[in-house]
Amino acid sequence: MTTECYTCDREAEFDQLPPRERITYDNLWRVVHATGTALLGWLVLVPRRHVMELADLSNAEATSLGTWQVRLARAIADELHTPKTYLAEFGEAHGFHLHFHIIPRPRDLTDDVRGPHIFGLLGRADDEQVIAARDDLAMRLAAHFVT
Repeated sequence: MTTECYTCDREAEFDQLPPRERITYDNLWRVVHATGTALLGWLVLVPRRHVMELADLSNAEATSLGTWQVRLARAIADELHTPKTYLAEFGEAHGFHLHFHIIPRPRDLTDDVRGPHIFGLLGRADDEQVIAARDDLAMRLAAHFVT
């Protein structure tokens, strides 16, 4: 199935997705590792249905959104020992529906990429070593969500 929404196309392939693209999930949300960044632990929380605007979330999606964000921030902190987690949603990327960035801020992050400048770390090529590290982290993070 090919649509104009990357997120929905990936959702349609759910059973074949690698660990980094289905770190944890429920019937409303799926957690993936961001692509195009060497910053390990940059997660993206995506609704499992096609939705473009925050105001269009269902009541159930809205109710669980904050819980997901906090649980993910805690899991990142536990695994990566980061002192802070950024949360962001801009919804400007063409071909993607609504999504939320959950971004670890490492202790040694330089001032030129702190705060919103952290988005300067996106848009980089993914190599096999980085992809393998994402899958490894994905499996460790998934263990935080086993109930």
